[in-house]
Amino acid sequence: MTLLIAAIQTFMPLEMKPDTAYAQEELNDTINSVRVVGNQRIEKETIVSYLKTAVGDRFDSSRIDESLKNLFKTGLFADVSMRREDRTLIVQVVENPIINRIAFEGNRYIKDDALASEVQLRPRVVYTRTKVQKDLTRLLEVYRRSGRFSARVVPRVIQLEQNRVDLVFEIKEGARTGVQRIVFVGNRAFRNGKLREVIQTKQSRWWRFLSTADAYDPDRMNYDQELLRRFYVNEGFADFQVTGAIAELTLDREKFFITFSVEEGRRYRFDEILVNSDLPNLNTGDLFHLVTTTKGDWYDAADIENTVQRLTQAVGEIGYAFVDVQPRVKRNRDNSTISVTYDIGEGNRIYVERVNITGNVRTLDRVIRRNVRLAEGDAFNAAKVRRSRQLINDLGFFSSVNVENQPGSGPDRSILNIDVSERSTGELSFGAGFSSDAGLLGSAGIRERNLLGRGQNLSLNFQLSGITQNIQASFTEPYFLNREILAGFDLFNTTYQFTESAFERDVLGFGLRFGYPLTEYLSQQLRYGLKNEKFLPFAGNTTTSQSQSLLSSVGQTVFYNKLDHRLNPSEGYFFRVSNDLAGLGGDREWFRSRLEAGQYKPLWFEWIGSLVGEVGYISALGGQQVLILDRFFLGGQNFRGFQRAGVGPRDLLNGNALGGNLLYKATSDMTFPVGLPKELGIRGRIFSTVGTLTEIDEAITSNLGDTESLRVSLGIGISWDSPFGPIQLNYARPIRSEVFDEQEFISFGVGSFF
Repeated sequence: MTLLIAAIQTFMPLEMKPDTAYAQEELNDTINSVRVVGNQRIEKETIVSYLKTAVGDRFDSSRIDESLKNLFKTGLFADVSMRREDRTLIVQVVENPIINRIAFEGNRYIKDDALASEVQLRPRVVYTRTKVQKDLTRLLEVYRRSGRFSARVVPRVIQLEQNRVDLVFEIKEGARTGVQRIVFVGNRAFRNGKLREVIQTKQSRWWRFLSTADAYDPDRMNYDQELLRRFYVNEGFADFQVTGAIAELTLDREKFFITFSVEEGRRYRFDEILVNSDLPNLNTGDLFHLVTTTKGDWYDAADIENTVQRLTQAVGEIGYAFVDVQPRVKRNRDNSTISVTYDIGEGNRIYVERVNITGNVRTLDRVIRRNVRLAEGDAFNAAKVRRSRQLINDLGFFSSVNVENQPGSGPDRSILNIDVSERSTGELSFGAGFSSDAGLLGSAGIRERNLLGRGQNLSLNFQLSGITQNIQASFTEPYFLNREILAGFDLFNTTYQFTESAFERDVLGFGLRFGYPLTEYLSQQLRYGLKNEKFLPFAGNTTTSQSQSLLSSVGQTVFYNKLDHRLNPSEGYFFRVSNDLAGLGGDREWFRSRLEAGQYKPLWFEWIGSLVGEVGYISALGGQQVLILDRFFLGGQNFRGFQRAGVGPRDLLNGNALGGNLLYKATSDMTFPVGLPKELGIRGRIFSTVGTLTEIDEAITSNLGDTESLRVSLGIGISWDSPFGPIQLNYARPIRSEVFDEQEFISFGVGSFF
């Protein structure tokens, strides 16, 4: 027993010794400190914050690996390593340099600003190879979108002191990769040439040197497929599909061959067309005239959409705020017909939560917002949304106006997003014309239609020729005193040699204008003018004598406008009545009335027809006579085929035009595509004018030529929206005239915008 106890006492310290050794080893495996080496700009604390291990933790290889990954993910370092020295963790870093400058070399067709907006790297940003590679991809994509698929971009890094670099993108743009040929497979109803007119992508031709439509663009090619679908479904092919679109690049990488594969399907006609309504007190019979298609017409998806819009607008104008028009289309493949039922019901009650306006770099928000017919909190109305878009478009300040709705913060809320693209509103115009009597005429003018982005109109016009010297300055404020009141003034000084009537007219004066809306489409304008006029007959003119008079007049115009576009209408109608009264403090007294009306209507394809009529009459007051200064004159631009003042009463002895008190005329016009690529902006026109000018107060000469007979002219013309501005050339011939009328066959004009 004694020996056993002694043995236990002897070996007990040996059994306790391993525990002490393990404790000592664990202590030696603990991180006592962390040292960062190689950092210049980045603080030690920032680097340590990315580590997955800290002082007091054991040296763990898995945690060290995670720490390395975290540091690399920051993009701040070109290289990172970690090692152990005794109980210290060493973090060795090599910082990525800072970009000092980014430059582009070799680019000619795409400017530096456009390229800089595409890259993500910026000066004073950390340089990384990954970011450079992404920017390189973006630059190549920019060149591909512009049609230059052979472009090459090489990044070059220039090392600077203090760990900074200059990044230079060396570019070889190469030739533009055009579209050699576009073919269609599977089309039977329409030839390839017709389908090429439908899509935006065009084949390379010499006349497209100012266009990019003949450059391959994959996004444009995707849109072309949608254009093909729209075209076919509007022509009755409701089952049409684009089954494939392939772009093949030639071996020299300079041209593309594009192939569209299509399935036309059968062609449908309209069958029965109905209009149903669940709304109380709504008579659908009063709405059926808005449906422009009839049974037996070829199916047209665009007409269905337009009918939905017309029905929605008409019902909304009646007073139904929440309207939903849904077309139910039933296809009968057995007899190739489609029946359509327009169901009119109450839509969801949705209110406008917010109106957002974007894209207006120059135009102030309030100029756009005052044309929006909906405000925050109003009941959403699709008709008012369309009207707002039309009013904003009619301002003439924007090349495009897009209005979209997006869901708001709740199911009954909607956000109205209005996105516009600014266009040049300054106009530098030049005009010219040819007359067998006056020869070449010229004019020039400068105008700003959106002064300082406030919607104000300022213009200064000069007209200089052998017969005219005119200077006129005008200013218009469309929202006077922050109210829907138009206010403006005009200053003018004109010297006009009226060779057709053998006199010179010198006018100095000013005018004031005020306008305001009466209803959504009806407006009124009030005006006052004061003119000091000198009348100087030419030598040998025995019809009139030299005089000077003061004209003081007040007038008004009522204008009803349902045109779809103020400048270039294609559909709708207008009605205008003007009255002027002279004699309020001046020397002359008369009353003049003028009535104008017109309608525009799409005919077929891209043909647009219009008919515009005008009637005018002036009557003297107070026992006076209407002077030649105040009479109507007809001819020139308002009656093509005749000279200016070429129609109407005339002194047969000397050929002087005397003007007339009664005017009436009508002009029919058709514009149409001429078969050239649409992007050239060239359209043709056929026009005809019928009318007359007659009546003077008394026979002021025994050699008077005057008749109420109608004159008729017929002509053709061409217009070109050229890069230098709109150009027009007209040729017209009178087919019915009087022997004393003066004729003119050719006229043209040109303008430019800035």
